[in-house]
Amino acid sequence: MRITRFLLVSFCLALVMVLAGCNGSGGKKYRIAFVSNNTADFWTIAKRGCEQAANDLHDLQLEFKMPSDGTAAEQRRIIDDLLAQGVDGVAISPVDPANQTDMLNTIAKQSVLVTQDSDAPKSDRICYIGTDNHAAGLQAGELIKQALPSGGKIMVFVGKLDAQNAQERLAGIKDAIQGTKIEIVDVRTDDVDLVRAKSNAADTLVKYPDISAMVGLWNYNGPAILNAVKDAKKVGQVKIVCFDEDDQTLAGIKDGAISGTVVQQPYQFGYQAIGLIDKVLHGDKSEIPATKQIYVATKVINKDNVAAFTEEINKLRGRS
Repeated sequence: MRITRFLLVSFCLALVMVLAGCNGSGGKKYRIAFVSNNTADFWTIAKRGCEQAANDLHDLQLEFKMPSDGTAAEQRRIIDDLLAQGVDGVAISPVDPANQTDMLNTIAKQSVLVTQDSDAPKSDRICYIGTDNHAAGLQAGELIKQALPSGGKIMVFVGKLDAQNAQERLAGIKDAIQGTKIEIVDVRTDDVDLVRAKSNAADTLVKYPDISAMVGLWNYNGPAILNAVKDAKKVGQVKIVCFDEDDQTLAGIKDGAISGTVVQQPYQFGYQAIGLIDKVLHGDKSEIPATKQIYVATKVINKDNVAAFTEEINKLRGRS
């Protein structure tokens, strides 16, 4: 009898140890998803931040998703799949916040919802983590003014003007150039089609031969503009201002073909978004400010600091 009891107790203790080992800290292992708005290299850096957060926290399973075509429909398919699998938290950069409110509120009813990169303030998200895009637009506007001290006509390019970040960056640029002789001719969208992005830039150079500068609001717009300007042999003649740290953008700044770029910190988008959701899932909402917005600072990169920045960003990309 004693032997049987001993074996029973030993079996129970072993079972408890196995279960504890499976659950890490002994609690539930939460599934948290990070959903981008396209497949740009920008998100590779965000993924590094997500992975580091998951590594530091131990008790979560990370799902990193990038919509292949950059559309709201593809985001919806990704979200539907995640919710069907019982995801506990979602950090998303909504492509079209105004028309995705219902989808976002559906997420919020079933999991912890954070917006990152592009906000949806009318949704039930608990917080936004990312750039103060109006402030970033002001920085881009200052770069434009430096590039065109005597004024001139400019064209603005972006994937989708419906996105909150695009609207706020454009508003910041407009505020910065107000009262100057700089005129925005138009805003051209490309629906995150890289071929169309370049053709938009090329068409502008033909239709507006007197264009003084071209401004790209999303990561891939800078390289698209740069390649169109190079093809037209107007490097230096047409100034370029853009956002983010694409390799071609940084090379263009080194070569003097691009005046400057406003960079974000996508690594922090990933790290902070995953960390905040994890805390909320564990019952801690203390880091959510009253504004429900956590801003990650942006930085202007020009010829003076591009070499040091490139070295820094390549480390985050996992390059030697």
